[in-house]
Amino acid sequence: MAAGIDKIAWIHLEDGKILSTRSYGKDVYYLPGGKREPGESDLDTLVREIDEELSVAIVPATAAYLGTYQAQAHGHPGGVVVQMACYTADHLGTPTASNEIEEIAWLTYADRHRVSAVDQIIFDELHQAGRLH
Repeated sequence: MAAGIDKIAWIHLEDGKILSTRSYGKDVYYLPGGKREPGESDLDTLVREIDEELSVAIVPATAAYLGTYQAQAHGHPGGVVVQMACYTADHLGTPTASNEIEEIAWLTYADRHRVSAVDQIIFDELHQAGRLH
């Protein structure tokens, strides 16, 4: 059985662009979010990770499940798969790079080559739906 990484991500779109993050020392952008801590629900993970990475507060009552996506995990040996449950949600505050995040960027579909494999699948779906330009 392939090893797996369980992650939760926030899908935040504005004007046909998606909010992405780049951690210190990384060469690709990732959707904001992260790994679940033991005992955390998806929503708990989403709220904690987005606060840690972007210093904004997710409004839990507005969280909506978008889908779960799988792909080879970037920077890991072959066969290590990341499974990412994605949610949209309203937030309070202005996203600001925090903790391990070096940079935040608003990306378009033209930036697809700059993101991880699992994010590319999400970019494709959002683009096909007319939500990512």
